[in-house]
Amino acid sequence: MITKRIIPCLDVKDGRVVKGKNFTGLSDVDSPVKLAEYYSDNYADELVFYDITASSEGRKLFTEILKETAKKVFIPLTVGGGIEQVEDFDRVLKCGADKVSVNSGAIKNKSLIKEASRTYGSQCVVLSVDIKRVDGCFKVFSKGGRENTDMDAIEWIKKCIDDGAGEIVVNSIDTDGVKKGFDIELLKLVNNSVNVPVIASGGAGSIKDFINLFKEIPTIDAGLAASIFHYKEVSIKDLKLALKNENINVRI
Repeated sequence: MITKRIIPCLDVKDGRVVKGKNFTGLSDVDSPVKLAEYYSDNYADELVFYDITASSEGRKLFTEILKETAKKVFIPLTVGGGIEQVEDFDRVLKCGADKVSVNSGAIKNKSLIKEASRTYGSQCVVLSVDIKRVDGCFKVFSKGGRENTDMDAIEWIKKCIDDGAGEIVVNSIDTDGVKKGFDIELLKLVNNSVNVPVIASGGAGSIKDFINLFKEIPTIDAGLAASIFHYKEVSIKDLKLALKNENINVRI
């Protein structure tokens, strides 16, 4: 039975971790360096670091704060934000990342995933997809959820997997920051359509939400969350003990 991963997410803006709701209304949380060290020492399986305004501001990811953060992390680190060319993969990996997440850059540069997977291997390429319901259909959004690409989410994900993406992070804009549970409908649709690991993101508000995620979708690989961990509403240790008590396989 596959071991489920619990992954905290650091959304970084201007060198600080921030959090919002439905991708808007950002508020300051803490230093990414401080939080990264805390999670690395306290049962997180992996860590995600997003420079969330790099793409919308048309700039490269801030590498100095990433280097400082990576020094404190002894678990796999996925990094994204402003990744538009293969050269960006090289720069971020040299700063200490283990995997590179692409989102708006893959939409802008349709050959990016194929080129990156050929150079670094599919295990290094993570597709992060911001998805929202539009007139009953799941559409892909870019630039931090600001722009509707009008692309069908499942078709886009399948194309990127064919090009070499080795893992998918599904970000539900509809449930982001709402804390009423993961977007099970969307996640089931994605998980049943692909043959690579899927990470659920958006909506976690309690331990029960993670239990429900892994019970409803037994083959999903991981759950990602931000504010409930940042504000210590839920500790990863307590979460894993609760999952274990539900016969859900986790690393403790």
